Amino acid sequence: MVRRLSWALSALLLAGACAGSPSAPPQADQQAKRFDPPAPSKGALYVYRSGLMGAMRPLDVSLAGGASAQLGYNTFIRVEGPPGPIDIACKVGGNNTNSQIQIQDGQMRCVEVSMNGWGWTPTCEVAEVPPDQGQTAVRSSRRVEPL
Repeated sequence: MVRRLSWALSALLLAGACAGSPSAPPQADQQAKRFDPPAPSKGALYVYRSGLMGAMRPLDVSLAGGASAQLGYNTFIRVEGPPGPIDIACKVGGNNTNSQIQIQDGQMRCVEVSMNGWGWTPTCEVAEVPPDQGQTAVRSSRRVEPL
């Protein structure tokens, strides 16, 4: 019985890992995990998803300026752009959550998106996290390509 449950959980996690945006090339994944500073006159934003809640369902994430991605379980994106306020929207089903963070020239910021399953319909949460927490999560995740 335990063996069947472990196989079922493994299959569930594997299927959840396949959902969402296409994977970035391995070189791009490794480069992002070095956390190099952004290009001159730019800021860098890491948006990642971790946690098992809703692992089978990707979260739709969009940023002001047009970048978007479907983040599956343990995936992330890195985007660079001009400094200033960055609007981040996260959607699951018919529920949207919006947040805004300020990025300075040369700065890197990390944001976690997650699914909350309280109530009848899931919701999406967006939270800026400390750099060390974000870097730890990104290192154990897989980079995907923005759509």
